[in-house]
Amino acid sequence: MRLLKFNQKLTRPESELHDMAMQPQESIVEFDHSCGLEESQVCTCDHSLKNSARSVKSAQTSNGDIHKADSTFFQAVINMVGMLVGLGQLSTPYALESGGWASAFLLIALGAICAYTAHLLGRCLHKNPKSRNFADIAGHAFGQKGKIIAITFIYLEIFMALVSYTISLHDNLFTVFSKTHFNFPLMHMSTSQTLTIIAVLIAIPSMWLRDLSSISFLSSVGVLMSCLIFGMVACTALFGRVEADQYIPVLRLQKIPAISGLYAFSFGGHIVFPELYKGMKDPTKFTKVCVVSFAVATSLYTSIAFMGAKMFGPTLSSQITLSMPQHLLFTKIALWATVVTPMTKYALEFAPIAMQLERHLPHSMNSKTRLIITGTIGSIILIFILGLALSVPFFEHVLGLTGSLVSISICIVFPCTFYTKITWDHISKPALTLNIFLVLSGCLIGVFGTYSSSKAIINSFISVHSLQAHTTELTR
Repeated sequence: MRLLKFNQKLTRPESELHDMAMQPQESIVEFDHSCGLEESQVCTCDHSLKNSARSVKSAQTSNGDIHKADSTFFQAVINMVGMLVGLGQLSTPYALESGGWASAFLLIALGAICAYTAHLLGRCLHKNPKSRNFADIAGHAFGQKGKIIAITFIYLEIFMALVSYTISLHDNLFTVFSKTHFNFPLMHMSTSQTLTIIAVLIAIPSMWLRDLSSISFLSSVGVLMSCLIFGMVACTALFGRVEADQYIPVLRLQKIPAISGLYAFSFGGHIVFPELYKGMKDPTKFTKVCVVSFAVATSLYTSIAFMGAKMFGPTLSSQITLSMPQHLLFTKIALWATVVTPMTKYALEFAPIAMQLERHLPHSMNSKTRLIITGTIGSIILIFILGLALSVPFFEHVLGLTGSLVSISICIVFPCTFYTKITWDHISKPALTLNIFLVLSGCLIGVFGTYSSSKAIINSFISVHSLQAHTTELTR
């Protein structure tokens, strides 16, 4: 291979550059090799780190991806922490109080495991730089069937997460407007249900957004709201004159299956980590990004969990904002931040589904028609989510079910399985043993957590309807 000057590459004819871009991946990486050796000499230096970053950028070009890999280490950490921190900070105090302070070790362990599995996704992308997302990694490991299963779980997680966000919206709106009452003669709904419907209707136009800058702005607002919630909880603990002297039991073993789903959901974000890897200037630092980001998120979750459990003890609600003293300014800010958060999430969570829908539409269709179709489908899905959230308003159980049924699979089971399959020929025995152990442990936690959460939802649903039936009998 002859060494080419950079300015020579720029002066090549356009047709030749196009042919080079369409060459196999190996030739593109080889073209960037710059040892300065002659054609007959053998290169013995290690270019694995440099070529990994170059091969990712080359794969993006060959796949037609115009996304620039310009994210720095610090920006990648901020983005990953923003992806991780969400509903988890509302529910981890409840989970800790329910399971006992020893369950914090489970929270920390899950954080460490999920950091490791995020690292495995980066290694899978390094093995096949043409993979662009989580589904592509599944396809590389198990073919089309594996890709279909991964996509199914991705959409299921998005759907169930949006249901949980809508339930949170309903619960916090009820607290914000606890002294307000609306009466509609033709609608037999509570004030909180009416307000939730209004809020979702306000959010529906965001489902029509396709401008990346607008969606990014909503994402930034969501991250800001999450930081605001944590700050207000901390201010309540420090300046709210709430005595943090409540007793936290050591361990409630019977509660562990249910709360494991709540903890697992807190570390969900693996479906978008491949995009984060692709966007980095230096993908070789992805593992460090994972370690730092999960350390920050785990520290945040652990601290807010102990703050909430010590302040409110057995009276702690499934969302910490609902237990904060309502007369405090800190509480009002936290409640409104929790109300705004779901409304920023709808467009962001629906964006992958919208892009997938657009890919299946005829290429001859104009952009306006595409927008109408995807926007209408998104609006219908959001209305269906609203109906489901109002029908099953059990936040902790729905969130726990999402974590146990979906998040455990996406965050632990799938990455370990993908990496093991892709590297089967040369994976080390310790790594193989660890991955098999994590897959089996994840399946065990997922099965027991799904059973526990499903049972809790059914029992709560029966109890509510029995109470409603009894109330109706008394009013006759």
